[in-house]
Amino acid sequence: MRHKLITSAAILSSLLVIIIVFGNIVIVAQKGNVTGTWTAKTRDSAEKHRTSKTDDDDDDDDDLDRFDPKADKSGPRLHLNLQRERRGENWSSGQSYRFDEISGLTEAQTQNGPVNFTIAREAGQVSFTGSFSNGQGSGTFTFAPDRGFFDRMQQRGFDFYKDEPEEKNVRRSNFEDRALTAFFLNVTAERADDLLSANFGDLGIDDLFKATIFKIDGKFMSEMKATGYPNLSMEDLVKARIFKIDANYVSQIRSMGYDKGNFESLVKFRIFKVTPEFLNELRSAGLSNISAADIVKCRIFNIDAEYVRNARAKDPNASIEDIVKMKIGLGRGFMRDEL
Repeated sequence: MRHKLITSAAILSSLLVIIIVFGNIVIVAQKGNVTGTWTAKTRDSAEKHRTSKTDDDDDDDDDLDRFDPKADKSGPRLHLNLQRERRGENWSSGQSYRFDEISGLTEAQTQNGPVNFTIAREAGQVSFTGSFSNGQGSGTFTFAPDRGFFDRMQQRGFDFYKDEPEEKNVRRSNFEDRALTAFFLNVTAERADDLLSANFGDLGIDDLFKATIFKIDGKFMSEMKATGYPNLSMEDLVKARIFKIDANYVSQIRSMGYDKGNFESLVKFRIFKVTPEFLNELRSAGLSNISAADIVKCRIFNIDAEYVRNARAKDPNASIEDIVKMKIGLGRGFMRDEL
């Protein structure tokens, strides 16, 4: 009897181990899946862009289309808005898709009836279940990350699995967040390889996302690196894209003899519309050896070559600071109307 009890206990113990192991396998297979709800409406992109939006328009516009330089904005499209709740916070994202990007759904099916369709990208696949009526639909979705893709990204140095360190008052993203972002941005291994080819130093997942959003490729990175500004970061390249700073602009500024300061000086030049022509004007007025900060001041206070000449005619020793004060009516007894 005792032997039977021991044997039964051993068998039960083995079964528990099998169940636990099997349970872990199931959990691992499902870990990373994201679920939520979706709403959608059909729209003709061309017609949409001919129609002015108002402040009362509650559409979540194609906020991610601009991230794909190859995106085709023409023809009928389905605008999908996904929502999910995580840790008590609401998350939503909207994007439009051509119907040829969607499997299992045609434009005709959006008029009426139940639907099941999918959208697949390198980062994974989103499966949708729901129904449509007169071009508007709703339902639930499940995003299944492609583990093979993220394994390949990890081999390239982009570790989506690695937990982020906790920061005060900053919500830590997890694998699911990062994987879903990679899906929406349509991050590809080819893009990662292109960025790495520029030998720009260590790049993280945030850098990969920024490069995708602002259309920064390996060619642009290499060109900016070759301009000679030390320790350029992806954040600097983002600013360069936003303010339209490229290697040609850097070359033009340097050709005018203004190769001073750091990259932020170029950013300020672009913000305040300092052009090579404007620099030429200042140089013609005798301001060939002034700082980037003084050049920006001239732009801010609308001080051009003619104003500098008139100010210097009245006071040959007037500095940029003096001329600025003259412009705003505070310096050396000069009033704005006098110049």
